[in-house]
Amino acid sequence: MELDHGFDFEDCFPSMIARLGAEGFIGELCNGFRLLMDVNMGLITFESLKVSTYLLGLEVRDDELLCMLMEGDLDGDGALNQMEFCILMFRLSPSLMDMQGNVDQVHASVI
Repeated sequence: MELDHGFDFEDCFPSMIARLGAEGFIGELCNGFRLLMDVNMGLITFESLKVSTYLLGLEVRDDELLCMLMEGDLDGDGALNQMEFCILMFRLSPSLMDMQGNVDQVHASVI
């Protein structure tokens, strides 16, 4: 299912890595995860994502939210843990794969 909310996506991850370094970038991804997660479960759930999109003023249908979760849910539990979220963010960044050296540095920071 393709999502279209009437705005263009600008991939800022490469410039963030250039400015923050690999460890700083991973720290920012983790901050983003914490903003979206259910604080009691430590996971991004359907409910926490729905609340976050509402608070951000985005109108996203339930089926679109479920699709977002399914895209990154590697262990099949219906939610995203921090590692799944970081992997999904990398997969959604079209420019990161063109920066293989930086990706290797970031990958080493995650492990």
